[in-house]
Amino acid sequence: MSEQPHRIDRRNALRLGALGALAAGGLAAPQAAAAPARTSAVEPRPADWVLRWNPNPATDKLRAFEGLEDDRAGSHQGVKHIHALADHWRFDMHTRDRDGSDRQRNESKGMRTGDTLHKIQEGQTWRITYQAYLPSSLTATTRFSHIFQMKVQDVGGPLITMTLRERNGPKIEMLTLRDDDAGTVHAPVPLTPLQNKWIDIEFEVKAVNSGGYVRWVIKDGGRVVQDYRTTAVDMWRDKNYLRPKWGIYRSIESAGLKDCYQLIRGYQGYILQ
Repeated sequence: MSEQPHRIDRRNALRLGALGALAAGGLAAPQAAAAPARTSAVEPRPADWVLRWNPNPATDKLRAFEGLEDDRAGSHQGVKHIHALADHWRFDMHTRDRDGSDRQRNESKGMRTGDTLHKIQEGQTWRITYQAYLPSSLTATTRFSHIFQMKVQDVGGPLITMTLRERNGPKIEMLTLRDDDAGTVHAPVPLTPLQNKWIDIEFEVKAVNSGGYVRWVIKDGGRVVQDYRTTAVDMWRDKNYLRPKWGIYRSIESAGLKDCYQLIRGYQGYILQ
């Protein structure tokens, strides 16, 4: 299932845009946080997919990630926005939070097992799966509201973004960005039917300049909502490494923003060997 992509310039792509025990000023947890244990969202894996990353929130806690970007501007003193609970991670966002004058960011970045960082290097193919809970308070916006990104460390904008966008109704979209700053919107799906429940998300990426691809899958229980694959991407920037990011990164220049959160559980990272 796929749709023809629509090209946009980089500036608009970056504006389209992308959070744990409750801390002071935290938000109420949903009933679904106690949902049944995670079930696999994807078909049985061939032997050449090797599991490298499968963190446990109860034991690995926030060391499951390479790092955190939690209220870097100190706009909400005394409050932590990224938490590890018994069976999931929580990313909170309050309307007062800031990461610059016009945006908010509370995100985790990268994949860690113990003291090992899992870096997506040139030529590698990775499959990353997880379950997300997107409450109705986490709204699509007319600017940008990103809930997943994949970036090269310290190099330009994200190569892949999953964002909540108000475009003829609330949508989940995938965005990609090429070396020439050309951005593309791919395969939007309606957001509202996927909120207030656990959904399965998968990204498969081949990290090369040419000949690479991105596959994006969303499942709602046993129903495939999206299974989209594109080779119209450039998945390498000739330095450093790729790393995924999760949480909430949004513009404040949209009407109707609310205190909100995202829950994630069941992270798994596989490398193709």
